[in-house]
Amino acid sequence: MHVTAQEIEDRIRNAIPVSHLEIEDHSSGCGENYSIVLVSEAFDGKNTLARHRFVNELLKDELARIHAFSQKTYTPKQWEALLAKVS
Repeated sequence: MHVTAQEIEDRIRNAIPVSHLEIEDHSSGCGENYSIVLVSEAFDGKNTLARHRFVNELLKDELARIHAFSQKTYTPKQWEALLAKVS
């Protein structure tokens, strides 16, 4: 059974506070390849590896059913700084 973007979103939003979340299906709708951008205060004090491990553990059931998954994780402060650079 394939994974939907809604399943990923629900799992994340039910587990941690989310300031911003983007989920992109790179598999043309078949649910096999996702990327996310996730901004949460839950990442404060965690390095990138710890954040990714945290998200991987959170989504372990969904990740077992998909082929590829990539993530970018930011604290709200990092996200604001990134947006300021872009604009």
